Amino acid sequence: MPRSRAGRAGGRGASTKGTAPSSDPAPLPSGVGIPRRLVITICPRESGTVVLPVERGGPPRRLDASAVARALRELVVARRIEDHVSFREGCAGGCGQAGPNVDVTIHLPPAPDPKPDHVAIGWKTYVYSLASLDCLATVIEENLGSAAAASRRRRVP
Repeated sequence: MPRSRAGRAGGRGASTKGTAPSSDPAPLPSGVGIPRRLVITICPRESGTVVLPVERGGPPRRLDASAVARALRELVVARRIEDHVSFREGCAGGCGQAGPNVDVTIHLPPAPDPKPDHVAIGWKTYVYSLASLDCLATVIEENLGSAAAASRRRRVP
């Protein structure tokens, strides 16, 4: 017998027991589309480097996994989107060859009351493909849904 969504256990409204009330995240900068929350995963143990600019128009830099993580964190702080982007260390896929590799899971922004869920509404992996981006900032831009990123093309090697 089918159950309605309202009668289903779990989900966003399931339980707030033991959780602190959360505040609404800061608004996204202009030019950003649908509000989203990103979780970016980078494996610090992957060997290898990628050469690309951190920001569009910047000089290309040689980045290993820890430098990619550091540069992405700095971009998030500089753009004041800390409430919308978080980081974790873990397997991003592609362990068989040299990285660095990045995995991005896309979530809805948390509801005002309950603890945010961990159900992704989308994801994108950058396994062996970071070098094809025009800059590292594209990882954040195209997953937050900025209009500029949607019209931007990847560079051709």
